[in-house]
Amino acid sequence: MTARSPTRTGKLLFALISRLHLYIGLFIGPFILIAALSGIAYLLSPPLEEWFYHDTLYGITQGEPQPLAEQIAAGQRYLGAPTLPSAVRPAPALGDTTRLMFSEPGLGPSEHRAVFVDPISLAVTGDTTVYGTSGILPLRTMIDHFHRQLLMGDMGRLYSELAASWLWVAALGGVILWVWQRRKLKARSMPHTARRRHATLGWVLSLGLLFFSATGLTWSQWAGSNIAELRHAWGWSTPSASTALIDTDTQPHDEHSEHRGHMAMVSTAITLDDFDRALRAARQAGISAARLQLTPPSGPQQAWRVAEIDRQWPTQVDQVALDPHSMAVTDQTDFNTFPLAAKLTRWGIDLHMGVLFGIVNQVMLATIAAGLVTLIVWGYLMAWRRLRALSGQRFPTVAEPWLMLPTTAKLSILFVAIALGVALPVLGVSLAVFIVIDALRWYVKQRYSAHRLTQLNEVKDAKSPR
Repeated sequence: MTARSPTRTGKLLFALISRLHLYIGLFIGPFILIAALSGIAYLLSPPLEEWFYHDTLYGITQGEPQPLAEQIAAGQRYLGAPTLPSAVRPAPALGDTTRLMFSEPGLGPSEHRAVFVDPISLAVTGDTTVYGTSGILPLRTMIDHFHRQLLMGDMGRLYSELAASWLWVAALGGVILWVWQRRKLKARSMPHTARRRHATLGWVLSLGLLFFSATGLTWSQWAGSNIAELRHAWGWSTPSASTALIDTDTQPHDEHSEHRGHMAMVSTAITLDDFDRALRAARQAGISAARLQLTPPSGPQQAWRVAEIDRQWPTQVDQVALDPHSMAVTDQTDFNTFPLAAKLTRWGIDLHMGVLFGIVNQVMLATIAAGLVTLIVWGYLMAWRRLRALSGQRFPTVAEPWLMLPTTAKLSILFVAIALGVALPVLGVSLAVFIVIDALRWYVKQRYSAHRLTQLNEVKDAKSPR
């Protein structure tokens, strides 16, 4: 058998993947563990939120709901100012409360001050900050922020991106190792049961772990930007109803125009009755979901936007843009006409958040996350046992099989690593750190081996007869 035979190359690749898998477990495992545990907490938090904010979310269940104009007026009396809400979410069902969402200084991205009004009694039931399209309340917002950025802002997002960037590599590497060693694992005796179970559980969870990684990367800071650009270039972006009333063919497009609007000018033009008019016009245009968000114009050349926000199955996320004077439809999007990639993106995000299939979705994802926690704990136990079995010897380095690979294999691996590093920058930087650490370990090991060999030779020379 030659040194460059496929069998030898295969064994070297196996050793390379095995040792990289070990590195991921040792150094990235803690971050993945935090993401998994906090993800479980988020998935199990909806019932806690329902209980904790019950008096805020629910009101009177008998009676006739008042018009939105009256509900907004009640909110303005509570605030003591004629401030118009930046968005309104009408009560989706009898007994639910209406959310009047206000933009205020000091709030973070995607945050609003929400005043909850009982649509029947017009009593204000709550006043708190809500976050995101899902409108989660402070308790779940804190859990969500911890899951995504450890309550550390944008700097903390690096942790979740690091976990998501390596999770798919660990999952695929584990599957490859499981397939490669399947017969050998079956022949193992009882002392290796933990290793067999670890490998089998990893294979069973692999699709779920790949899903967590892919959807998690869409929210990430660096890789997420690359994914967004790729989706835009391939025409996979999620359509949205345009609220621009100007002729986009003759006027320059300002992508931030909706955020630059002159609210003082709009406030004099919009009346509270316009919210009811917009709701009726949207219903007539086919917006049928119970969960809606009405967004008034943000400037003199902007339209109303009425959007469905029910992301459970079947998904209802249609939108219409309405002329502020006539309430005629100026633009409309229908989820049924979305490109398949845009639909898959929408479903993937909602599935990741545990809202697509409700409680079934949440239990399924929590089970996968719990399995991931078990995998990590088993992995550390096996690493500890292996370290004790080595009796003080060092773990093998990645450099050893790498140096023995043929040039073609090395170039192929380098090309893939560079491409992944460009697409997933956090993975690329952390991989470079792995390489530096491994190279230093290999160098120290070589120096130690050379020193030991020198000592043995000196002892042998001293014992040999002259």
